[in-house]
Amino acid sequence: MKPSLAPAGRKPLDRQTAWGCLTTNLAVPGVGSLRARRFAGCFQAPLGVAGLVLTFTFGLRFIAWFFANRERFDNPEEDPVATLVELWRVVRWPLLGIGLFALAWLWALVTSLNLLQQARKEAQAAEGHVPPKICLPAAEGPGKR
Repeated sequence: MKPSLAPAGRKPLDRQTAWGCLTTNLAVPGVGSLRARRFAGCFQAPLGVAGLVLTFTFGLRFIAWFFANRERFDNPEEDPVATLVELWRVVRWPLLGIGLFALAWLWALVTSLNLLQQARKEAQAAEGHVPPKICLPAAEGPGKR
């Protein structure tokens, strides 16, 4: 038997499970998608974890650097451009981590909203209730009556 990353037998989700996947994805991106057996969760979860690790690791380094160099920011004799360049070198990695986590979170949110939409459609189909299509009349021009 070959191992596969493909979801094993997607089952239709009920609305309660879809809402559970949504709230799980809001807390930990990708885990709700994995629970719903969506392939995107295989990428969302590691991306979110990588963002958290980068933010935490380099964020702690940034905080330590900031408190060690706090006096330099208040000194008017320091070169502001050099200080900003040094600040950018220290803060870019935590910002990258925040960006990765935000990307994973937004991707998981879109996946969760799709899950809710699919669950609503499946529930309506199971009840036999399909909302009617709204047909708008054709636009009438000035010469048409």
